[in-house]
Amino acid sequence: MPDWSRRLHRYRFRSVWLLNASPTVVYAVLERAEAYPQWWPQVREVTPLDDRSGTARFRSLLPYDLTVVASERVRDPGAGVLEMTMRGDLAGWARWTVVPGAGGTRAVFEQDVEVCKPLLRRFALLGRPLFLANHALMMRAGRRGLAAWLARG
Repeated sequence: MPDWSRRLHRYRFRSVWLLNASPTVVYAVLERAEAYPQWWPQVREVTPLDDRSGTARFRSLLPYDLTVVASERVRDPGAGVLEMTMRGDLAGWARWTVVPGAGGTRAVFEQDVEVCKPLLRRFALLGRPLFLANHALMMRAGRRGLAAWLARG
């Protein structure tokens, strides 16, 4: 695959969520991926395959679903790190790093993925700004959803 094609279909994201709860509590919620649909509207479905992997389906504002098989790569409560690999409509990795922050917790989400879904690859050049905005909306809603979930206890 030419290098330009790989760059066109690759996305690197980083989001920082400041949350009013202890890092231990935030980590405990984030490590339960099967519960994400209860507080993150764009995570439509998570189905465990075994104790270290599962399928997940996402959909934000744009009218397409992304489905991945996610496999745990790192689970380190002491360091506050959760990391997974993904394959399917997205291929790559995602990581949560949960650390103390001002008055609560700083949860950093990082992701490095290549889009594999044929429809999105076809519209990669023209759709890239929309895909980036779609992701930003998803992350904003996720932060709000998690903050509300934590506030409810």
